Amino acid sequence: MGGFREDGRPVLLVLRALQLGDLLVAVPALHALSRAYPNHRRLYAAPSWLGEAVELVGGFELLTAEGLNEPLALKPGSVDVAVNLHGRGPESQSRIEALLATRVIAHEAGAGAGSGPAWVEGIHQRERWTRLLQWHGIDADAEDLRLAAPAVPTPQPGATVVHVGAAYGSRLWPAGRFAEVAGLLRDAGHSVLFTGSAAERGRASEVASGAGFRADAVLAGRQPLGEFAALIAGARLVISADTGAAHLASAYGRPSVVLFGPATPAEWGPPPGPHITLTKAELRRGDPFAGDPDPALLGVSVHDVLEAVRGLGLL
Repeated sequence: MGGFREDGRPVLLVLRALQLGDLLVAVPALHALSRAYPNHRRLYAAPSWLGEAVELVGGFELLTAEGLNEPLALKPGSVDVAVNLHGRGPESQSRIEALLATRVIAHEAGAGAGSGPAWVEGIHQRERWTRLLQWHGIDADAEDLRLAAPAVPTPQPGATVVHVGAAYGSRLWPAGRFAEVAGLLRDAGHSVLFTGSAAERGRASEVASGAGFRADAVLAGRQPLGEFAALIAGARLVISADTGAAHLASAYGRPSVVLFGPATPAEWGPPPGPHITLTKAELRRGDPFAGDPDPALLGVSVHDVLEAVRGLGLL
């Protein structure tokens, strides 16, 4: 059972076996569950690489779940409260149902009208999950999204972080545009660093070299997740597509410029604060899994980004 050992406390299990941004928009709901169930052992089922981020949420242990293809590593009947923050599809529902939990917190499914709230399209993700809890009688605030301070110091206080990567090609702003923005910000006095995953290190190096930066400005693939969070938490500015980097900037209240392609700011955007979103909504194709950039993203120019930075008072 994946190394899980019962310790006598009732168990609350949250299923959200997705990515970093998905975890971060669920933080208000997770905080609400911690307040509602302070004496439960609270587990968050998600991919193993998110462990350091789950620690920053506070109050939850990671239960490894690398997607929905395998059953959760818990014995049926061992969970008191099972919470489906993954979605409303049959795959996540079946994983929750298999736990035989005493209480299930989920959206209504199929013929289960009255078992949960109806799924509403077009609302913000933070609101979606706090609304779910509210329907089930749990007080939740969609703006309660802050994370704990990282346990490690930032590798460079006051850096301008240019996060060049994204999980899918639909959210990849052209490397040449990132390079132009980075070079102009450097010339204006910003200390620019380039971040991304290990798989995105080549792209980050392309952006950095295109703007005339040395190789040591590229941190992509060289940072554990906790150190990456620390870098964002201490940043002067974060420029990113709609990715985990942007959500970390929101969680730590750091100024950010967020570029949106297939997704909409109304559903995934930052909260009120020092954040500016850029997109060309009239061009949106809306396929998040496309291999090429969404036209709504390509409609954002270098000038647009620099004007946004100027609007934040940082240029």
